[in-house]
Formats: sequence, C-alpha cells, structure tokens
Amino acid sequence: MDEPVIAMRGVTADLGSRPVLRGVDLTVHRGEVVALLGANGSGKSTAVRSLIGQVPAGSGSIELFGTPRRSFRDWARVGYVPQRTTAAGGVPATVTEIVSSGRLSRTRFGLFRRADREAVRRALELVGMADRAGDPVTALSGGQHQRVLIARALVAEPELLIMDEPMAGVDLASQEVLAHTLREQVAAGTTVLLVLHELGPLEPLIDRAVVLRDGCVVYDGPPPKAPAGTPPLSASLERGDPQPGHDHVHPHTSAGTPSTRTGLLSRWTS
Repeated sequence: MDEPVIAMRGVTADLGSRPVLRGVDLTVHRGEVVALLGANGSGKSTAVRSLIGQVPAGSGSIELFGTPRRSFRDWARVGYVPQRTTAAGGVPATVTEIVSSGRLSRTRFGLFRRADREAVRRALELVGMADRAGDPVTALSGGQHQRVLIARALVAEPELLIMDEPMAGVDLASQEVLAHTLREQVAAGTTVLLVLHELGPLEPLIDRAVVLRDGCVVYDGPPPKAPAGTPPLSASLERGDPQPGHDHVHPHTSAGTPSTRTGLLSRWTS
C-alpha cells in the first residue's frame, strides 16, 4: 500500500494551558475523502492546524507524504482553506491578486508565466468567480470570499486539499458551487481532509468520517447517517450525548473496530 498522505500518531496539543488534543491518531491514504466531525471545542480545527504546523504538537508524530512534518518542505503539494475569513485580510486586493498568491509556490522567483496565468484563470472558473476576477475582494459576499479562498488553495494544483469548515456561513448557491468544485477535485484524484459541522451536500463524496470528542478520536469509519425523524449527528455531538459503543474510548485506542463501529452506526444508519 502507498505511504499515507497524512499520518498523525498519538498527537497532543495545548492552547495556552488547556489541553485540546489528547492523543489523536489519523491516517488518510491517497485519493481518500475524510470528514473530521465533532462538536465545537472537540479539537477539529486544532488537529488540522497541528497538521500544517500552525499549532505546535506537544507529543506524537505527524507525517505528510511519508515525511515528518518538521522536515516537510514541498508545501505546493498541500492546499489549505482556513475557516471563512476576509480573503485579503484587510489589504486592498483584487480577486485575481488573492488567487495568484496561491500560485507563488509553483513559480520561479515569483515570476508568472503563461501556465501560471492559465492556472489562475482555471481556478477562478472552477469556483464560479471568473466574472469577478478584477473586482476588489471587499465588494464580495461571504460566500464569494469563501470561493476565492478555495480558488487560492486550488491554483497550485495540490495533491492534498485541507478545508476547515468550508460550508460554514455560506449561502446555498455557494454551497452548491463548492460541492461541485470538490467533486471535480475528487474525480481528479485529489486527497481531501474536511473539517465539517454537518456533512450536508458533501455527504456523497465522503469515504470516511472521523469523530473527535474532547480531543480524542471516538469513531473512525463509514459516515454515519441519521434515519428520518432523528437529529443529525452534529446536534447530538453538540449536546454531548453518549455515542453507543464509544463511552470509554481513550487516546491510542482504535475507535474504528467492527464492534465500536456497529455500536455507533446502530444509532446513525438506516
């Protein structure tokens, strides 16, 4: 089997003096689409920020494409879409300028060639923003900002795409565009790790769901589906409801074994 694209083993992390990750194990293989689920404060965003080095890991190991993260330098292979924020960070810029910044890792000395300009154009078309290429990002809606951030991540043609809550606060039209864009990337073989609150329109694309609670993995397996008339998984996680078969999962304990998987899916699958 190919070396995993992502391998996190026993990863811990603190924010200030507060432990957030308590021994997270996560493996993502080439071509997989994995959703990281959990209630607010469960450690989802901290896990991906530890993965890309924005949050230092306290212990454990992290590898990207088989290379320890501390030694990994080929960041053009990784596209990252943070939680929705202002695309320009308060700096006056056009849509094209923001998306072009994501291509710099593929250029020589920051000089754009025809291939780079074509990549920017394709990325804007993918997210339905080609007609706004020359507009200032300050004139965009929240959903359009999110499309620009995704185009910025896609323009380097990454092998791994990491997206943190890409659907949060985004209007329905933009959700549909983003779902279509992601389908295109998955069809092209891109490996995807998504932090999600709800599976929503992305559910058909998800190969595996990994559920975090209190900084620990409590489930790793097929995406749970709530039968009609029952609350969605995220609502239960928000309330802190016990998940059948996972009341006593601890760090470094496999949460995806057949017995525990059956316990969770007995509640969430039809």
